[in-house]
Amino acid sequence: MNNRIINDITNFIFIEDKPQKVDAIFLPGGSHPEQPEYAAELYRKGYAKWLVPSGGVSVKRDKWPGVRSKADIYNDDYQSDSEFFTDVFVKNGVPANAIIGENTSGHTRDNAFFSKKVVDDNGLAIKTAIIVCKAFHARRCLMLYSLAFPDTKFFVYPVVCLGITRDN
Repeated sequence: MNNRIINDITNFIFIEDKPQKVDAIFLPGGSHPEQPEYAAELYRKGYAKWLVPSGGVSVKRDKWPGVRSKADIYNDDYQSDSEFFTDVFVKNGVPANAIIGENTSGHTRDNAFFSKKVVDDNGLAIKTAIIVCKAFHARRCLMLYSLAFPDTKFFVYPVVCLGITRDN
């Protein structure tokens, strides 16, 4: 296969911005703690005032799939992505009052649009934000969150999960 095609697709999917201070950090759902651990680190370093985890249960499984890594640390009986991410935040030094979760979405589009509703319901004005997502999910997240928040400037901070990177 033509190497240019692979490079073009890779550059489109795998995007990454440089860290900077923003109003909020958004996390589309998932069952790997690496995402919320990284977001908690950014929060502790003062990059944002709010963390907005999103996710209910998988539309493919109709239930929460369970913790995919570090289950020895994160071992509660979680019922949703958002509940799991919130526990990871708290266990990593984030105060509960900095977390505004959404726990009904079942896919990425809903993660974005239901997060918008939660943000609006809480009266928050989010002008700049970070999306912490799986590296291979970066472009999709950026596109959908940008649609849900048309007046917000987003920066993407990807996390490697499942060993999938731009190099493989």
